[in-house]
Amino acid sequence: MIIAIDGPAASGKGTLGKRLAAHFGVRHLDTGLIYRAVAKALLDSGQALDDRDAAVAAARALDPERFDEQALKGHAIGDAASIVSAIPEVRAALLAFQRDFAARSPGAVLDGRDIGTVICPDADAKIFVIAAPEERARRRALELAASGQSADEAAILADILKRDERDRSRAVAPLVPAPDSVVLDTTHLDVAQAVAAAIALVEQQMRR
Repeated sequence: MIIAIDGPAASGKGTLGKRLAAHFGVRHLDTGLIYRAVAKALLDSGQALDDRDAAVAAARALDPERFDEQALKGHAIGDAASIVSAIPEVRAALLAFQRDFAARSPGAVLDGRDIGTVICPDADAKIFVIAAPEERARRRALELAASGQSADEAAILADILKRDERDRSRAVAPLVPAPDSVVLDTTHLDVAQAVAAAIALVEQQMRR
């Protein structure tokens, strides 16, 4: 079983990915962390985010088992990752890793921005998660505040809108729903409601 979950930042896809993986007894991969790790490696070494050679080298040197998820979840890292992920050579370097993860038994839930369109186009179930930008900014601000980080909701909203535009308009693997994906709007859903809706959508697609 392979479940692909795509959507913009703070739409709820990461939470859904974890809950779905637990529900169906498969592994979970937040593919955004991979790109965040590349971005962090570049920032830590003082290299430009658009330095293709440095970004590809960082991508090839990644060790997912050593990821510091808390550090990688920072807002600045997320914005930087959006830039790094637009580099075709970086995406190519990380493609094989993601597909190998998905293919291993007993299956996996992968969440990101191009899982259903590029990484796992033959996934058994595909969900494209959306939410209003204002709600996504509110959620991200609460998440950052809970972890002790500064949270300027207006600034977060501006960055979310900027990232949405960049992700939708990039030449390689733009953020768009796969033709056979099902859209799930979580704007007015709490976590439990969103998870229940996602489980129902997966089960519906698995019966097709």
